[in-house]
Amino acid sequence: MSEVESMDDSGRATAVVIGGGLAGITAALALADAGLRVTLLEGRPRLGGLAFSFQRGELTVDNGQHVFLRCCTAYRWFLDRVDGASLAPLQDRLDVPVLDVEAAPGRRLGRIGRSALPVPLHLARSLATYQHLSLAERAKVGRAALALKGLDLTDPALDAQNFGDWLAGHGQSERAVEALWDLVGVATLNAVAQDSSLGLAAMVFKTGLLSDPGAADIGWARVPLGELHDTLARKALDSAGVRTEIRTRVTSISPYENGRWGVQVPGERIEADTVVLAVPQREAHDLLPEGALDAPERLLEIGTAPILNIHVVYDRKVLTAPFFAALGSPVQWVFDRTEASGLREGQYLALSQSAAQDEIDEPVSVLRERYVPELERLLPGARGAGVKDFFVTRERTATFAPAPGVGRLRPGARTKAPGLYLAGAWTATGWPATMESAVRSGVGAAGAALNALGRPRDHLLGLFEEAA
Repeated sequence: MSEVESMDDSGRATAVVIGGGLAGITAALALADAGLRVTLLEGRPRLGGLAFSFQRGELTVDNGQHVFLRCCTAYRWFLDRVDGASLAPLQDRLDVPVLDVEAAPGRRLGRIGRSALPVPLHLARSLATYQHLSLAERAKVGRAALALKGLDLTDPALDAQNFGDWLAGHGQSERAVEALWDLVGVATLNAVAQDSSLGLAAMVFKTGLLSDPGAADIGWARVPLGELHDTLARKALDSAGVRTEIRTRVTSISPYENGRWGVQVPGERIEADTVVLAVPQREAHDLLPEGALDAPERLLEIGTAPILNIHVVYDRKVLTAPFFAALGSPVQWVFDRTEASGLREGQYLALSQSAAQDEIDEPVSVLRERYVPELERLLPGARGAGVKDFFVTRERTATFAPAPGVGRLRPGARTKAPGLYLAGAWTATGWPATMESAVRSGVGAAGAALNALGRPRDHLLGLFEEAA
């Protein structure tokens, strides 16, 4: 066993970041940029957490489709920091094709988009022409949106309320919930309105649709996620001087009487001035030393929600748009991943199925029997096309469950143990479990650590204000 001292020869403070997902990578970069000597430890054989890629034959496959919005300022900073922004561009202007498979011919395609007009007029034209809702439903949606805009996100009472009940109380029909509120909410919250906290739902819609005309413009990686979150992230960490160790699982963290910390991994104890614990909530619970949180059992009360991804490779092109959302079908969102995967012939579609509690353990054969015909119903070009490959990826604990009351369970970055900080999308960022939340949590943990060490935070001041 070796000991790594907390100060290097130049007297720099040291930090250990446990967890190599987006939260941990962000914290490590922020601390290293402030002059600390940082070690990043990740148990998996790669970085990126639950936003990663793997090989399947000649295909490079993302475990799941991830998107971000223009309002995701922290994640966009992350892309800039790892020199990957050009590989994950944003739409010039929000435009979401929505296919209703049960609508009459000629009325199947609707669109959700925006203009350059000020909020809330930027959505007026799109709402007025959204043919998947009646005129009366569109009017009521507008009134509910204005009521949502008036909610105070700092009011803790919102966390205890149910978004579905709030929508019903504001005149939203089941059709309006399906065709608009859940269309957006399920993808961002990983839960239907009835299972979502009003506080988190209001945050999503106020920030994404009602804060700035371009806030909801959509961005997604045009390359495999592993290129952004592993390859480029590792390059950025190396350039910043971070020591990165993969396949290295932490077994314990212990405070020393001198105020420093010991982090135990197989064959080595790493000593540091500060530690950022950037792992899932249950793993954090198991590693936290006694007294670090007043009620550590609350971490175990934070539920989880699954996401199922269905991957279909056709022998020909069946979809001309980069993505679409579906109504009247178990299909939710479909993305064209052909170019990003490296496929040379045919077309590769990825279906992202959030809130997938009822399907997450279904056999592949059952899912194929269900979804191949559904794609044929939605896409005329798929009828008669050959399916060259069909497979699924499952993330059973993809996100924390945004249920009413979850806000009181989410801890902040600071613990009661000096020098120990928490990061992860599940911490109290104010955002649901998204890439944005993960990066914000890493920023918050690094900021708290630098503040305690008396180190400058000038390089992150803008981000700290956004994440406050």
